[in-house]
Amino acid sequence: MIIRKIGFLVCMLVVCSLNINTAMAQSRSYEGVITVNPVRLEQKGDFIHVDIDFVLNNVKVKSARGMDFIPRLVTPGYTQNLPKVSIKGRDEYLAYERELALMNAKEKRNYEKPYIVEKAGKLKAIVTQNIDGLHQKAGSQNVLELHGSVHRNFCTHCHKFFDAQYMKDSTGIPKCDACGGTIKPDVVLYEEGLDNDVIEQSLHYISQADMLIIGGTSLVVYPAAGLVRYYRGKKLVLINKSTTDMDSAADLVLHDAIGDVFSHIVL
Repeated sequence: MIIRKIGFLVCMLVVCSLNINTAMAQSRSYEGVITVNPVRLEQKGDFIHVDIDFVLNNVKVKSARGMDFIPRLVTPGYTQNLPKVSIKGRDEYLAYERELALMNAKEKRNYEKPYIVEKAGKLKAIVTQNIDGLHQKAGSQNVLELHGSVHRNFCTHCHKFFDAQYMKDSTGIPKCDACGGTIKPDVVLYEEGLDNDVIEQSLHYISQADMLIIGGTSLVVYPAAGLVRYYRGKKLVLINKSTTDMDSAADLVLHDAIGDVFSHIVL
């Protein structure tokens, strides 16, 4: 039996009676039994300390697979996702380590700082045009990918799912191992429309935001650039090396690299 103790520190302003939902695996790529036991749930001021035991009974994870568990704090009218807990097979873990190793220090700062802000309860969502999945790898939970992700790939014939590693290992045009159909990344190509569900969620978070921070974009790619028009707050921050058409409408403009700016954020 293997037990992994996971601790979290969550910022909560209003807390009622709480319980912890059983963590949900996004994919069952293992054999054995995984038990999730809440150990400690203690509120101190505006913070909640959470300790959880993950008990792995004879668990065997497929080498090229992995799964993510997302613990949740639940009240009658509020749900807070905690940082995900990942269990990876050997090949999946090595691929993960390779991707991190290829990132330079500045790239890591760009993606890790939003996660830190989110963990402190001050970031509700990330709306991104990136398709590399690096926000999620840094730990961010609520990432809305306007242009999709290279980590999701589907057969155009039978719709079977394939991960990024399968695509990397393929030679030539990736083919489905079930029906032989062509595999297409779940990304938006030229002249293709965006996912309506992602657009609606993005509009919701942008329109309801107290502060909107736009970073690392010249705001010239539509329809993504048009989403800014739905912001109703009075704290619009633009961070970009060059000027944008929205500079005059922003409450704060910083013409600098987003990684350098984020490195000065203090919570």
